[in-house]
Amino acid sequence: MFQGAAALSLDAKGRLAIPSRHRDALTVMSSGQLVITAHPHRCLLVYPVPAWEPIRDKVLAAPSLEARSALLKRLLVGFARDEEMDAAGRVLIAPELRQFAQLDKQVWLVGQGNHFELWSDAGWQKQQEEMLALGADLLPPGLETLSL
Repeated sequence: MFQGAAALSLDAKGRLAIPSRHRDALTVMSSGQLVITAHPHRCLLVYPVPAWEPIRDKVLAAPSLEARSALLKRLLVGFARDEEMDAAGRVLIAPELRQFAQLDKQVWLVGQGNHFELWSDAGWQKQQEEMLALGADLLPPGLETLSL
């Protein structure tokens, strides 16, 4: 279970050092094998391979001639890159993915249960502002009774 947000830096080669608190879990789950792909909100998704495969298979099973399915395939599967954590716990973020998500040096790795989102600093700050602007309307249908 991946949770929490961490402010991190990409190195000069575009590598991200996965926080140590997540490295062991990723090694156990997937031997450090990750899939990184684009998200429609202009962030990146970082999945351990076993968590990614059912999503990929479901997306690929959608009809190719249906316009929205084809667009989703191009985004999620078309941008998907297999990457491996190195011995230092770093993973390369490919240039085309960095460009898509407008990643500079400062980034945010945000745990989302079985995967992570990777945001540019500006993108993450915008998400925070949008969340706070919703106020009492933040809870979507089905979570109205959530008690914190």
